[in-house]
Formats: sequence, structure tokens, C-alpha cells
Amino acid sequence: MKKLLTLLTLLTLGALCGCTPQNAPSSLSLSPVGYDSLAGWEQEDFTSLMPLLRDECHRLSQLPPETVLGGSEAITYGRHAADWSNACAALATASDARTYLETWFQPYEVGTDAFYTGYFEPQIPASLTRGGAYQTPVYGRPRDLVRAKATNGQMVSGRWVNGQFAPYYDRAAIDGGALAGQGLEIAWLKSPVDLFFLQIQGSGRLILPDGGQVRVSYDGRNGQAYVPLGRVLVQGGELPADGVSMDSIRNWLEAHPDRMMSVMERNPNYVFFRRDDGNLAQGPKGAFGMPLTAGRSVAVDRSVVPFAMPLWVETKLPYGAGQPVTWDHLVFAQDIGTDIKGAGRADLFTGWGATAQSVAGNLHAHGRMVLFLPRPPADLPTGSGAQ
Repeated sequence: MKKLLTLLTLLTLGALCGCTPQNAPSSLSLSPVGYDSLAGWEQEDFTSLMPLLRDECHRLSQLPPETVLGGSEAITYGRHAADWSNACAALATASDARTYLETWFQPYEVGTDAFYTGYFEPQIPASLTRGGAYQTPVYGRPRDLVRAKATNGQMVSGRWVNGQFAPYYDRAAIDGGALAGQGLEIAWLKSPVDLFFLQIQGSGRLILPDGGQVRVSYDGRNGQAYVPLGRVLVQGGELPADGVSMDSIRNWLEAHPDRMMSVMERNPNYVFFRRDDGNLAQGPKGAFGMPLTAGRSVAVDRSVVPFAMPLWVETKLPYGAGQPVTWDHLVFAQDIGTDIKGAGRADLFTGWGATAQSVAGNLHAHGRMVLFLPRPPADLPTGSGAQ
């Protein structure tokens, strides 16, 4: 979900407000630590971890052994699918997640202050046909949107115009009707603001007039730069720097209908969707190809942390109107995000519904991050009995 985001997620609070630490370190420094140093390890819900671990191993088993999962060169083991084969084989006969983890994984603390944000799957009123209040189209991927390699070797999105590769239409052009009449509409929303926030999350549940639900998932973007709307509003004196959140941005847009479109169009980035008929009892699929699990899936910078890597998170979550609550749990690197960059950076998937939206929209907390690297067989603890 966060294929740039599911790629689920395009962006989240950090992208909305541009509040990611400006000098987020990209290099990864790791120090081995003991399990006794993990705050809350004794209280973790290990029973719920076993099916998640099995699902991860099942996904890894579907990949060729040489598959590169990502990760910094500072990670000496765990960057290739083959590195997980012994640990996953041992999981088949394991009965206790805590014993299994302590046997097959070595914790390494990330040597920088971690920074956490959140993302969620919004639920948005919609119709599959245009009519009445439903006048804002949700577009599928245009047929002329292509990817090509630039002269610097990077892949870019655009379109061919008279034999020349050109940038794709920006948000203002699409809002102005550049894609109208092509039959790309897969649903209709009541508000351009709903569409904007759906694009930020990269996936969502459309609530139809008859009460049914349809999921739409990320299917590409126009390749234009992402401009955080919160930053635009702060620079324009419309919001205080310490008052940027999903709610404050939405409230401002809805309170200024005459300026709403022009402000949103300051962000030229535009996301396209596809209808996803996957299981609605689960979260949307992340970039690793697994359904995301609320409170257990995170988006990471794949150049720093490999897919499938367990991470121990120590931070605080903003539940309700009270003080942030201590939150120490094991999560899994299963997604990526356009704005999730550098070591110690992660975006927590919070699920769907009002609570998930509130937590994701207000989560921007520092904390500690510990990576669980799979142990090579030669490094297993003495007397572990693992083969």
C-alpha cells in the first residue's frame, strides 16, 4: 500500500504537512542489543504474532531465493529471500512466537532518533455512477501514462507527444477536464477534498448508497512532484506551523470553497486507482504484496530496511483527546511511502474507521526503533536446539 504507496499509502501526515525531519539520516547505523533492553517485550501479545510470522514466511516462499528485499548494506543478513529460508523452516514446527523470535532473530538498535507517522484506509461516500451530489470522478490509470528511463537512469512517468516524451498532465489540467471522455471513471465522490485525501492514503473503501463497499487501490501516479499542502498553508499564513494535521487541512479546505481547488492544485501530483475486489475483512495490500494489518504493518524506506523485516517500535500514539499513550510493539516492514525516507523512519498502518483516522492523522512522534535481523544458522544461540 504505501507502491509509492500501494503502494498504498501515498503519503500520510508527514507528506501532508512536510513535517518529516528535514535532515532525516539516510545511512543506517546498527548496534546489537539484548531482548531484555526492549521496553514492553514481556507484555507483547505473542499469540497474535504467530499467524503474522507464518503469513510473512508464506510470502517469502513465493519469491525466488535470489530476490532482493532491499535494505542498507549495513544489514549483513536478511536482504535476500534466501536469507530467511532457515528461519521460516524452523517456524513450521514452532509453537511459541517469543521463543522462536529470541532464537532466530538478533535485535539491532537503529542509531538515530526514530520518527513515526501513520496512515489509514479512508471510508468515503461514493457512487459507481454519476448523479446528484456525486460529481467528482475517481480515475483509473490512463492508457497513455507510461514509464520511461531518463538520461540519469531514473524511471519517470509521462506521455509521448509527437514522438517526444513529455510530463504527464498535472492536477490542475486533470481537474480542468484533460482526461474527461476517456471512460476512465471508476467511481464518483461528493467532494474534491475527499478525492484529495483518498489520493494521499493511496487506497480506500468506497461506501455506496446501498451500504455496499468497494475498495479502490493505488494504480500509478502522474509523476509530478508532491507538494505538501500543509506546508503551502503554513507558508501562506493560513495555518500555524504547530497546527497542521489531516483534520486542520480538511477543515481549512472546506471552510474556503472559493479557494479550495486552487490550493489543492498547488500540489500537481495526481494518483490513479483500480478497483480491488480483495477481502474487505483484511487491509489493502502493501508494496510487499501482503494485506496490511492494523498496528502490525509499517511503511519504510526500502533502501534502508528490507521488506519482511520485523521492527520493534517504542513510541507514543495519540488516542482520543488525552495524553499520548506509550506504544511498544513488534511490526513488520510491508509497505513503502513516497515521503518515508531515511533510517529510523516508519509509517504505521492504523486500519480503517474513525479511530484509525484519528490516530493516523495525529501521529507524528519520535521514539526508538530496533530491527530484528534473522540469524544465520551458524550464529544461533548455543543449546537452542534449532537445526
